[in-house]
Amino acid sequence: MMKRRLTATASVAAALLLLLYLTVLFIPNDTLKGIVTRGLAANGYTFAASSFSKVFPLGIEAENMIIGITQGPVLKAEEAKIRFRLLPLFLGRVLFSGTASIGQGTASIEYSPSQQGMVTVAIDNVLLQDIPFFQTFAGLSAKGTVRGTATLESLRKQAGGTVQLEVRQAELANVKVGGTPLPDASYSAIQGKMTVARGKARLESFTLQGEGLYVRLSGDLPVTNPLAAAPLNLSLELMPKPDFLEKQKFVFLLLTKYLDTPGHYLIPVRGTLGKPSVL
Repeated sequence: MMKRRLTATASVAAALLLLLYLTVLFIPNDTLKGIVTRGLAANGYTFAASSFSKVFPLGIEAENMIIGITQGPVLKAEEAKIRFRLLPLFLGRVLFSGTASIGQGTASIEYSPSQQGMVTVAIDNVLLQDIPFFQTFAGLSAKGTVRGTATLESLRKQAGGTVQLEVRQAELANVKVGGTPLPDASYSAIQGKMTVARGKARLESFTLQGEGLYVRLSGDLPVTNPLAAAPLNLSLELMPKPDFLEKQKFVFLLLTKYLDTPGHYLIPVRGTLGKPSVL
């Protein structure tokens, strides 16, 4: 009896997979691209690709992919693939996985709607200058090599998880917050950790270690959709050494009202992620 039940279950699963494969196989590529475009548009994002096609057995592939918002692009990838994983399905788990080539680096993602919408992301050896997010959101020029991981459960109101980021040999220029310029600087290391709980993201630690400047960012913001609309409640601390302050004294003169104690500037950052401002 048990053998018959297992055989019947396997037969039904195989039939459903075959039906799903045939359904996807006969859907035109342009139709699939339209589904992806509309799905991202519903969440406030744009989508473009020079080519869009199916990947055996159940997947899609895009070349020269660009995902953006109204202000401009936030992600570019020379090649991106998303696959429906068959093996986890036999264990009762729905799982999608994806990979992307971003300049010299790579990014990967796994998404499981059957596990409270869990998302796991990893990036490695990606150059900051190949990520248009920074230019689009903040108008800044960024260089450096980044790696990081993120694990999030449920992308809705009760989102939770952690995000960790590390950047080596970074250079940041033309940084402005709400029109207020910040000093250009090179940093040997940038490290950050953010936790997400009950739909709110909190910066547990985010530090930038430079040769003449130490920077610390702290605070929180809610997880909104689109993310650019998230209101900010952050504090930016600048701790320059005397020689660095002298080299960029014009910038620090503009920041005089934020001088908290000698050698310590405390700047409250408000507005939204898409349009930050200072008090």
